[in-house]
Amino acid sequence: MKPSPRLALNRAALATSFYLVALGGGVAVNDEARREAEARRPIAVRTTAYTHTESDHLVYGRKTAIGTTLKHGKVNSAAADWSFLPVGTKFRIVGDDTLYEVDDYGSALVGTETVDIYRPSRNSMNRWGVRHVDIEIVERGCVDTSIAVLKGRTAWRHCREMLDRLRAGREA
Repeated sequence: MKPSPRLALNRAALATSFYLVALGGGVAVNDEARREAEARRPIAVRTTAYTHTESDHLVYGRKTAIGTTLKHGKVNSAAADWSFLPVGTKFRIVGDDTLYEVDDYGSALVGTETVDIYRPSRNSMNRWGVRHVDIEIVERGCVDTSIAVLKGRTAWRHCREMLDRLRAGREA
């Protein structure tokens, strides 16, 4: 027996609003479910690209801000302001199956909603250029880890700024 269109519609409505809880005529949102739903909502960002052979990255070689090797393959490295996308955040660009993980930062990214995509060569970096895209958060990174890493780097202004923003966000 085929379900009625009304039943199918009700199931779809229930599935998309699973996180709502009715409270005496009003509606409250379960915090965890709300965060999950917000994480799935696309975020418009500006993207640029970087490579390990750029003059301002030569001193770090193929290392990220957390000391791991820059990744390009199944998972790709990305740099961002950690107060915007904390270290460990995994995301995809809408319409692309490539998975990116925030494991780096850059001084020019602080205070912006720009994500720097790691590319393995200058040619690939230049082909990327600047793109305005929507991203979907697959897994939110860790604010505590971001703070722990940045605490030891307060000699640098951009690290202090990210640390201050992370702490302020925690107090809000």
